Formats: sequence, structure tokens, C-alpha cells
Amino acid sequence: MIRLRARRPVPPAAPVPGDVLAETRGLHVRLGAREVLKGVDLTVRAGEVLALVGPNGAGKSTLLGALAADVPPAQGLVLIHGRPAADWSAPDLALRRAVLPQSATLSFPFTVAEVVRMGRAPHAASPAADDRAVAAAMAATEVTAFAARPFSALSGGERARVALARVLAQQTPLLLLDEPTAALDLRHQELVLRLCRSRAHAGDAVVVVVHDLGIAAAYAHRVALLCAGRVAAEGTPAEVFSERALSDVYGQPVEVLPHPRTETPLIIPRRDL
Repeated sequence: MIRLRARRPVPPAAPVPGDVLAETRGLHVRLGAREVLKGVDLTVRAGEVLALVGPNGAGKSTLLGALAADVPPAQGLVLIHGRPAADWSAPDLALRRAVLPQSATLSFPFTVAEVVRMGRAPHAASPAADDRAVAAAMAATEVTAFAARPFSALSGGERARVALARVLAQQTPLLLLDEPTAALDLRHQELVLRLCRSRAHAGDAVVVVVHDLGIAAAYAHRVALLCAGRVAAEGTPAEVFSERALSDVYGQPVEVLPHPRTETPLIIPRRDL
């Protein structure tokens, strides 16, 4: 009897800055009876941090899930590395994109180091290469000191950093991060966005859902402002973050002021106290 050996997925070649790693064309997504995304066109390029911003319920996480091929379109197309998302096998996808969900829960008592090592599962690497990737990811997210602790014993912010370390250890050219800073303190919010910029500088594409518009303005190369399932504006933070656009989308008057040193837009609610 002849046994056919299963094809081992091959990691993609390193992208060139500007390469399109993910794209949506006329994307519509329904969740139950509700149309959450309504004709979204978006391009994700290597070498950039793209921030998805907008009010609650605007469709940010759903769009991220569609880009990850985790949420199927009702209409339109999602392309990953130039191919329809549905054409990729799960092992091939795992070598091309890494996904950080909003929350991470585990039912078994894995240690921090074991959770981070899960990111190496798609790779056919040597144990030494896996060790190096895991150690680098843990150091970057500052979780090395509690490598032996159970994941379940960590605080919310510590869990978020460990989950990000797992994504970094996966070493894919496309990172899709859903609110990675939500549970973090001031220092670690900045740390995470610096890591995003570093990965983009190295040639990867990073898509990050954030609610803090100041963080998006400081670290994103481009932002997509979502409202009611559509992209209301897309461009650089300076182009998108106008007082009128943000006030209209959020239903809250805001002021946009230049940072006194960097000129980066600072967005604050208008308060008449």
C-alpha cells in the first residue's frame, strides 16, 4: 500500500513594504439578522500599522475577524496574500496571519511559557528555533519573569500581554490585533504600540483595533474610521482626525489639538464645565 505524505505548508516569502497582504472588496457581513458591515473596501499593506477606530458597534472587530478569515462574508471578497481567504487551508493561514482576540481564556492549567509556545504550532521549526522565538516574544512583552506561573493566575493585563506574546511568537507577516491595549496600564499600552511600529518597520503589516484615538494618532500610519458598518474616512491620522468628522461619528463634540512638541493630533472631548 502506498501512503501519501501530507503536504507541509510552506511559510510565505518575506513581504516587501507596500505589498498588499490583506484586502476587502465590497465586503458585507451579517451576524444573525443584522448587517454589521456594508460594502467595506480596505487594503492592508506591509510596512504599515493600520488602526481601526470608531464607536461601539461600528463593526471594527467584525472587520478584523473577516480579515482573519474567521468571519465569513455574506457578500464581497476577502483576499489574504492575494488569494480569496476561503482558498487557504487552516495550516497555510496560520503561517500568514496571527490573530489576537479581545479576550483570552483557557480551560487547562497551562503555564505562561506553554501558552506562548502555542504560537509555534504552525511551524516545522527546530526546538532551538522555537525556543528563540518564544524567548524573544516573552521578552518583548515583558512576561519572562512569570514564565512558570499558571496563565489562570495572572491579572487581566498580564494575560493580555501573554496572549500578545503568543501572537508574536507565531512570526507571521500579518498581525491582526483586537483591542490589545484595553486591559493595560499606561506603560504597557505604549509598549504594545511600539511593538506594532517595530513589526511594521521590519516589513510586516499590523491591523489593530483601538478605542484610544490619541494612541491611534501617535502610532498608526493609517486609520480607518468606521461608523455603522461603513468606512467613514480612511487615511493618515492627520487626514482623518478632524473635529467635524470625529464629532459626527461619535456623537460627541471633540477638540483636535496639535501636540506642542510633535504636532501629533491630540483628541479630547469638549467639556463645558
